[in-house]
Amino acid sequence: MKAPLLLDSSFEAERYELHAAPVYHFDLARRDFFKVLGSGVVVLLLIEEVAAQESGGGRRRGGFGQRRPQELGAWLHIGEDGQVTVFTGKVEVGQNIRTSLTQVVAEELRVPISSIRLTMADTELTPYDAGTFGSRTTPDMAAQLRKVSATAREVLIDLAAALWQADRKSLAATSGKIVHSETKQSVGFGELTSGRKLTKTVADNTTPAVEWKVAGTPVPKIDGRDFVTGKHKYTPDVQVPGMQHGKVLRPAAFGATLASLDAKPAEAMPGVTVVRDGEFVGVTAPNEHLAAQAIAAIRAEWKTAPQISDSELFDHLKGKSADVQRSGDSIAQKPDSSEDKPPAAEHKLQQTYTVAYVAHAPLEPRAAVAEWKEDQLTVWTGTQRPFGVRSELAQAFRIPEERVRVIVPDTGSGYGGKHTGEAAVEAARLARAAQKPVKLVWTREEEFTWAYFRPAGVIEITSSVEDDGTITAWEFHNYNSGGSGIRALYHIPNQKTEFHQAHSPLRQGSYRALASTANHFARESHIDELARLVKLDPLGFRLKNLQDARLRAVLEAAAKTFGWGKNKPSPDHGFGVAGGFEKGAYVATCAEVAVDRVGGTVKVVRVVQAFECGAVLNPDHLKNQNEGAILMGMGGALFEAVRFDNGKILNPRFSRYRVPRFSDSPEIEVVLLDRKDLPSTGAGETPIVGIAPALGNAICDATGVRLRSLPMAPKALKI
Repeated sequence: MKAPLLLDSSFEAERYELHAAPVYHFDLARRDFFKVLGSGVVVLLLIEEVAAQESGGGRRRGGFGQRRPQELGAWLHIGEDGQVTVFTGKVEVGQNIRTSLTQVVAEELRVPISSIRLTMADTELTPYDAGTFGSRTTPDMAAQLRKVSATAREVLIDLAAALWQADRKSLAATSGKIVHSETKQSVGFGELTSGRKLTKTVADNTTPAVEWKVAGTPVPKIDGRDFVTGKHKYTPDVQVPGMQHGKVLRPAAFGATLASLDAKPAEAMPGVTVVRDGEFVGVTAPNEHLAAQAIAAIRAEWKTAPQISDSELFDHLKGKSADVQRSGDSIAQKPDSSEDKPPAAEHKLQQTYTVAYVAHAPLEPRAAVAEWKEDQLTVWTGTQRPFGVRSELAQAFRIPEERVRVIVPDTGSGYGGKHTGEAAVEAARLARAAQKPVKLVWTREEEFTWAYFRPAGVIEITSSVEDDGTITAWEFHNYNSGGSGIRALYHIPNQKTEFHQAHSPLRQGSYRALASTANHFARESHIDELARLVKLDPLGFRLKNLQDARLRAVLEAAAKTFGWGKNKPSPDHGFGVAGGFEKGAYVATCAEVAVDRVGGTVKVVRVVQAFECGAVLNPDHLKNQNEGAILMGMGGALFEAVRFDNGKILNPRFSRYRVPRFSDSPEIEVVLLDRKDLPSTGAGETPIVGIAPALGNAICDATGVRLRSLPMAPKALKI
């Protein structure tokens, strides 16, 4: 697999999937072009455009670079009945942004929550959006919808002032009405907007966080009952009249090419259509069972090449580094020039830390339903980037994006793993051949094998520290996993921080918090090692070398609630602490573990996490995000790892890929620092970065053994 190209420096380097070449390049017949596109002139112009995109010219792949509309009507509509419809390209994948975005609209527009409906992630109805990732929904979209709603509120006040010929200063919006403070007259929003189109340009006249009445409160999940009772329909539940079911023939190994194919047994099955387009082979059938039987009946021979195994991974990454140096904030942090030479230090420490590939393991695997109607393609699919998938479909079939519609039902988790549209493209190709709608749902083994993984990495740290605990030098090299969260906030006069791109043997891409999980594990483990080297308390050592007030605040808050320094761990128990930052948010995690020295098992007993992300939009849901991130992070910290050999995944199912279970759940307490004086930032990623180093530090506290590889205890501790 070739190293991905970094085509767009505005996105983090480890979003490899956004910079990779398309997964499919179909060899569509010439007559298929004319069926879809019509005239030859249009075809010629479109082919030229696709060629320009593939060579790096024209629009960026995935629709990046498009601008959002600033007209009010593109974002919000008020019906005659007072119902407010809000449009956003963001996707609900379980993080409850449907609720928090509804809250900010209710806050600024002064309407009840019940009167608001969000239309989300429909490329035909919603404004362009680059995607739901990077913890950008709260600082970006929530801020946008606040401005939109505040602008609409002011427009409504203007309309009422004109209607009553009143001073607008005497009017106020409340509960979906404009009320005159003196005459007590009122008029509903729907009455004011009847027959009118709101066309005012969006401006910023939002309510300060200290005055919030709806935002900042624990509003329950919108449509939560539908999810609990099973009423909500996910992509695998979508039904279209005349729909067929599809399956795709998967290669024998990564990078394998098709040497021969015998599809006659499948073609003989009633109702089965076999599709071959270059290396792509698939089937459609009236039901999923028959489709599975048909794909199993195809006899294929594959040409493969030898590939490495996971046992060789870290030597491979270090040895195959392309030496592209980037950090999360700059190309490279050079030593501080204020001193000619690093101060003499009493202790030096050099260590290497490694992280394995991790699967996203979403509850809902990739799925899509595709339907062609004449020259229009509609796809329902679970993706975090509906407009990006629209671009992928347009490129795959060489049609204008205007003829592609992508609809995303609220989706069963993504964790950064659903940025690409493989299932959508596959379903659309099968639907084109069958001339009927096709549903394609990946199996769990397909999800574990053919989706991209969290990047593996090797991290080398060299540091110096004086006897009094002052860190005097720091050199940090990350190979392959990425530059997010790579910069140390500790006050160290001599720093050098570099990210080196490498050649990955497996397909890799975005994962919750990107490389911050790896970089925080290495850095906070190393900080702990330095503290132990000079025999200082790990918390006090951090605070001594820290000037960042926000990181200090969460460390002190977590430690206070945990009781750090007041209690000592029981025998075979250990305490650990770690601090973190990413995407404008700050986190501190304290953990207690119990270790069974005979069996080598680790039990996470208790976790206290303090979190600060500016002004809090919904405290209950923010706590849920933290709790979910802690449990998810425990998996990658202790036992999750993708095992592979010679181009094949060895643990492609939950019976072999260990994820956290209910029995693994510790006591969790989340402490929120609500900073209403600061803008709201995202919380989908940062809460995961502290748990792995906190657990590693606690294990070392309990056993004296320092574990420098994630996962730390895939089977058992070796004490």
